[in-house]
Amino acid sequence: MKLKFTKMHGAGNDFVVIDAINQAIDFTPAQWQYLADRRFGVGADQMLVVEKPQAAGVDFRYRIYNADGGEVEQCGNGARAFVRFVTDKKLTDKHSIKVETMSGIIEPRLEANGQITVDMGAPILTPEEVPFDTTDLLCKAEGEDNLWPLDVKGETIWISVVSMGNPHAVQVVADVETAPVREDGVLIEHHPRFPKRVNAGFMQVLDQHHIKLRVFERGAGETLACGTGACAAVVAGIRRGLLASPVKVQTRGGELVIAWGGHDAPVMMTGPAVTVFEGEIEI
Repeated sequence: MKLKFTKMHGAGNDFVVIDAINQAIDFTPAQWQYLADRRFGVGADQMLVVEKPQAAGVDFRYRIYNADGGEVEQCGNGARAFVRFVTDKKLTDKHSIKVETMSGIIEPRLEANGQITVDMGAPILTPEEVPFDTTDLLCKAEGEDNLWPLDVKGETIWISVVSMGNPHAVQVVADVETAPVREDGVLIEHHPRFPKRVNAGFMQVLDQHHIKLRVFERGAGETLACGTGACAAVVAGIRRGLLASPVKVQTRGGELVIAWGGHDAPVMMTGPAVTVFEGEIEI
């Protein structure tokens, strides 16, 4: 079949966005991998699928496939691209929409200045719900957070575990540029303590309102930006007493602003979403 698509990015985290309302989509993992391939396909960190809603009271259903072909629960940068896409394609005339995802309802909003704010919901902080296996582990408290030991290459690193609809392991590093993101990231992603794998975040604190962040994403490898990773890192930093809301998150692909009021408050993410080109591919 010939597939129409839009190539987009949010702070360098790039996507193939597909309108599955006006064309039928039923792909295998191998076909998703083909689309994501940067040599033989279109090339993307994730594929985003726009569908009609299944739940009452929402505007769209949003599905996400990683470059490895697996479907995942959430993608924050993708949520911003989603809003830009449905607005530009005139699939809605609303500036604020409710979107159904595998992990629940999110509410992205197109701002007057062109930036997009997404209500990502409250973070999940109970390890078993992330999920993270704490069997026989002793944590240590730092502020309101519990840091958990994780064995990586025979050494212990201390992580915060947070879910933003998808699992994250966040560690503080002295310098993100020299941190072993690719080497340790894949080991953390597949660590047996995380039964559904995990996104590995490496956070450098510059001051209370400014961090640098690199994320090795589950099923995609290191990306230029990770929206849910930025949310998880800021939540972890605020709980540890290292950060104060709002926080500017500097990624390799651009900047995001994350605000969180603590406890059960929703995490608010603001950043850009850009259309790169339109295309059609035989698949």
